[in-house]
Amino acid sequence: MTVDAESSGQARCFVQGEQLVKRYGTDHASYDALRGIDFRAAAGEFFSIRGPSGCGKSTLLHLLGAMDRPSSGEVWLAGERLDTLTLDALALVRRRQVGFVFQMFNLLPSMTVTENVALPLLLDGVSETEAMGRSKAALQDVDLVALSEKLPSQLSGGEMQRTAIARALAIDPKLVIADEPTGSLDSTNGRLVLELLQNVNSSKGITVLMATHSEEAAAFAHRSVHLRDGKIHLERETSNRVVSAPL
Repeated sequence: MTVDAESSGQARCFVQGEQLVKRYGTDHASYDALRGIDFRAAAGEFFSIRGPSGCGKSTLLHLLGAMDRPSSGEVWLAGERLDTLTLDALALVRRRQVGFVFQMFNLLPSMTVTENVALPLLLDGVSETEAMGRSKAALQDVDLVALSEKLPSQLSGGEMQRTAIARALAIDPKLVIADEPTGSLDSTNGRLVLELLQNVNSSKGITVLMATHSEEAAAFAHRSVHLRDGKIHLERETSNRVVSAPL
């Protein structure tokens, strides 16, 4: 089944999966987390993948975001095929093209907010001066400059997630992968994070793919599909904004 964001050349296919299968285990005891998924999203789209725990949402995001390779099928990002790349080449894609936002924030407790945001840049060989400058600019985007020298333990959950979003933005990504970004937040902070992702998408034109179990969170995206038992069910697809999406 195909989820297609292209129509008469109006929307350029940017993230693409073709017949994606992800199998875990051995031949004698294997489990298919994804079962032949076709997926296409346009450049600049905010796309939500909904479904309960264990349905394959995170697995699909990991493949589309160059964190893993499929057991079979093809993955494309910005015209580059990912599933045939070496592990080192995939790591380079992640460091320079894909920003990640996870449910549990993944901040290093001994580092300040500024240092946490700058860390991916430093690991990629960016000079300390440039990395710190880009970190501060990203913190300004999420309205956290005033907390830049705080440690994660001194932040609220919402502030930690905004720090994680700043870390994702600091690399100037083509794609942001948000895996249950509101799963550890109360409703107020969850809404602030969703509005921030929405703003990142609209103001910077960054493609956002978000996994969520929440119908309310999914409503912030341009389009949303339902994933169940490793398959996309098109009858649950909705369109929340004006994005060409013929099925």
